[in-house]
Amino acid sequence: MAVYITDHSTSLAHSVQFRQLPPTAHNTDVQILDIGCGPGSISVDFARRANHGHVIGIENVPDPLDQARHLAASQGVTNVDFRLGDIHALEFPDNTFDIVHVHQVLQHIIDPVKALCEMRRIVKRGGIVAARESASMIWYPENVGIDNWLEITQRMGKAKGGNPHPGRYIHVWAEGAGFDLANIRKSTGSWCFSTPEERQYWGGSMGERVRSSGLAKTAVEEGYATKEELERISKGWREFVEDEQAWFGLLHGEMLCWK
Repeated sequence: MAVYITDHSTSLAHSVQFRQLPPTAHNTDVQILDIGCGPGSISVDFARRANHGHVIGIENVPDPLDQARHLAASQGVTNVDFRLGDIHALEFPDNTFDIVHVHQVLQHIIDPVKALCEMRRIVKRGGIVAARESASMIWYPENVGIDNWLEITQRMGKAKGGNPHPGRYIHVWAEGAGFDLANIRKSTGSWCFSTPEERQYWGGSMGERVRSSGLAKTAVEEGYATKEELERISKGWREFVEDEQAWFGLLHGEMLCWK
């Protein structure tokens, strides 16, 4: 069961387009599953690199899948398809995929160990389960609105059974799912938003989400924040965008797990 505290609104789709792979060229025959594919940016990148293989992207709700299909079609990528799926009960036989990939999804579900058990089941012997989750955030200058945004979103995620920003301990979940610690490679990655374009991209999408996405609706309806508090948070993000000295950093925990 997913406990996503927002929806797949335009502002969210815009922010997750940042989730793309480094520009490299590959020509590989692999079968890849991208779990929590959203609008398809990573799935399409995988398919472009594995152009003799095939990619399946799954989501637990249908909202973003048409956008993902449109993205693939607009780029002429045909070796990818998108469908509904449940991360806790993946409808694939054992040993199906060479790579099973999940990005910023485990933090939103109630039972990440069960999900990783499923991923381990469907990956081939010698294949890879790859995961990346946010671990911590830092920004400059001090910003009360962003402080409040982080506090409210973490509180909402925990209340709904999620694990906000678990990147520092996702390898523990993998061990619990049956991966040997010797077969888990841990690493980190980071994003930094500091140029005017980057601040507009990140701060603009975050500000929009607290005004009009499912997160805003849920926060008000379930008593996590008032409309006035959300407006102050949105103001904080606008101040971040407009401040030439501002920057926002996001550290991720990453792991590659071999079966």
